[in-house]
Amino acid sequence: MEPVLLTDLELLSLLMGEKTAVRLYHGSLLSLCAAGATEQETHPRIVAALELARRALKEELKRSSVLSSPSAVRDYIRLLLIGREYEVFVVLFLDAQNRVIEAEELFRGTLTQTSVYPREVVKRALRFNSSAVIFAHNHPSGVAEPSHADEALTQALKQSLALVDVKVLDHFVVAGTASISFAERGLV
Repeated sequence: MEPVLLTDLELLSLLMGEKTAVRLYHGSLLSLCAAGATEQETHPRIVAALELARRALKEELKRSSVLSSPSAVRDYIRLLLIGREYEVFVVLFLDAQNRVIEAEELFRGTLTQTSVYPREVVKRALRFNSSAVIFAHNHPSGVAEPSHADEALTQALKQSLALVDVKVLDHFVVAGTASISFAERGLV
């Protein structure tokens, strides 16, 4: 038996009811997911669906190498950071086969900045016995372009982690539905 393929609106209708789905859906599920926390809180089923998607992607990343499915990594990171109204710095800790051991929000900041401490990142990497890491943070301003401070931070973290033989594979900047990979730009 072949699975029935539903449109995004049909799936949302099953989850929320047809009237609510039509009112909320504006052509993209990502824009719905990027809605502010207040709007999402009024629709707990959306929050539950997002959490299920996060958990499913995390399980996929724990079973296979992040290098074999970079799109799953990008999707997982976007789901972790979408809709946040303040900056968050997340680290994916990887084992020797580049599978996700754990994903942690290590630092939380304001609308425009987050303080990140290399010492704390190194401590967590050692605690998980990580072989490699992937960084991610969001720009609530809506501009995914990495700043010079983002680039300098990545290099400082890379140097600190190299002292304990932990590789930095990538750093993602997420803004709304857009995401930029430092590795794709040759910045790692």
